[in-house]
Amino acid sequence: MYYFVERSVVVIKPKQPFLEWVNNTFQDTPQPLTLDSIRIDCNSYLIPEIDEIEDGVNYIDDKFADLFALELASWTEDETLWPQAFTLKMFWEWFDVEVYPTAIDISEEHISDDEDNRRPLANTIH
Repeated sequence: MYYFVERSVVVIKPKQPFLEWVNNTFQDTPQPLTLDSIRIDCNSYLIPEIDEIEDGVNYIDDKFADLFALELASWTEDETLWPQAFTLKMFWEWFDVEVYPTAIDISEEHISDDEDNRRPLANTIH
């Protein structure tokens, strides 16, 4: 049986300025990465359930600094390598955002309501 999850989903996809930061920050790669190559493996986030895409965009606007930090941390947790400041304008210049109002759980595993079962993010490097 499948279940609607009382959450919506946001997918954050890097744009050219993010790619430039990656290639400038990680110059030891054999060849520069391409936008296509870094947009294949994107992060998705569960957000509160929304009815309209605009509500999801507004939520992203409110959480942009946290999301920006999560995206940068997925490449390096060394904050000295991050841009000095993030603005909402910069967030939208660096990322495309896809908002999906409906999430359906098709796995057979039970999701626990116990908050203690959540795993913190750590060392998530692309």
